[in-house]
This record gives sequence, C-alpha cells and structure tokens, in this order.
Amino acid sequence: MALVNVTNVIVLDNPTVFTNPFQFEVEFECLGELEDDLEWKVTYVGSAEDLDADQVLEEVCVGPVPVGISKFVLQADAPDPARISQQDLVGVTVVLIT
Repeated sequence: MALVNVTNVIVLDNPTVFTNPFQFEVEFECLGELEDDLEWKVTYVGSAEDLDADQVLEEVCVGPVPVGISKFVLQADAPDPARISQQDLVGVTVVLIT
C-alpha cells in the first residue's frame, strides 16, 4: 500500500491563455512518516507518437511532509509552442502530474 495518496487536483486559472503558466492545487494524504521529500513533476505530452515531444515543465520537491492531509499549489511554465509539431498544436493533449 502506498504511503501517499493524491486525493484531489484542481486546475486553477481555468480557462486561460495557452501561454499562461499552469496552476494546480494538489491535495494529498500521507499515511506514514516519510524519510525524504516528495518529488513532483509536470510534463506536457506534445505528441502521442513521439516521446521526444514531451516537455518537462516543472520539477519540485515538497517537504518535510507531515502525516495527514496536505495541499499546495504547483505552478509550471506553459509549454514552448515551438517544440510542438504543427499537427499536434490543436487537439487533445495531456498534462501529467507525477
């Protein structure tokens, strides 16, 4: 069983302009003592067919994390449109928070 469970993610400043930073309110529950900080990463998936099109927008460590429920705002720069192929500029995409 995991010691950390993400319980909610709220997209803030939505809707917004594509070039504005992403903002997420992340709520999670810590079920036991953690030896290390939690590492969070925001990745923009630029293409379903090309892993090289992925853009890591933010990497951050949060801690120390107490046992119980915590939340924080995770902000990440907008993706670089120059790194997105023409056929992928408009349509469905994914932003991963890991």
